[in-house]
Amino acid sequence: MKSNKEIETIEIYSGTSLDAAFIKTMLEDAGIMAFLKDDNMGTIAPFQVSGGGAGAVKIVINAENYEEAKKIVERFEEGRQE
Repeated sequence: MKSNKEIETIEIYSGTSLDAAFIKTMLEDAGIMAFLKDDNMGTIAPFQVSGGGAGAVKIVINAENYEEAKKIVERFEEGRQE
């Protein structure tokens, strides 16, 4: 059994700061704690941030929530394509 200090985290999304903020809100609405990583770079130089590219804003979650979070991210990405 892992203690609180040993929680495994995983990056679930990488993209623009705006998209990351939307997805983070969706995850939190579903009860999944999410954190933005490198979000300052996305604000300072958004022209350098590309989906998954250098300087992209990342969303980090607890690995235990991966399957549920993956569905939420996929739903967001499908909505953008419509």
